[in-house]
Amino acid sequence: MSQVPTHLRYTEDHEWVETGTDGTVTVGITDFAQKNLGDIVFFELPEVGRKVEVGHAVGTVESVKSVSELYSPVTGQVVAVNQEVTDSPEDVNGDPYGMWLFKIKGAASSNGLLDAKAYEKLISES
Repeated sequence: MSQVPTHLRYTEDHEWVETGTDGTVTVGITDFAQKNLGDIVFFELPEVGRKVEVGHAVGTVESVKSVSELYSPVTGQVVAVNQEVTDSPEDVNGDPYGMWLFKIKGAASSNGLLDAKAYEKLISES
């Protein structure tokens, strides 16, 4: 069974979202996603300063099995990317909730994000 921390929110595209006290949204991929992708070998992340819209593709994750799109869970501007992830993408396989991908500021409403219980239901049906 995949880990689903209860303090995070989730997208139907298997990204986790954590909103900081300053409103900055941190985004990563879920344990379920990394298990299904297999060994991750590359991330293409959005550039700092890029304006992103909810549901739009902002990058990719490549594994030995496939290439998948990364989608923005909220609307705003990218304020940080995790260089550690681009240097060592395989680290996400070992700690998907400790290895964030990018951060968005000025985010619009996070309506549509799933809580842990709803996300567990989603992945149990997959």
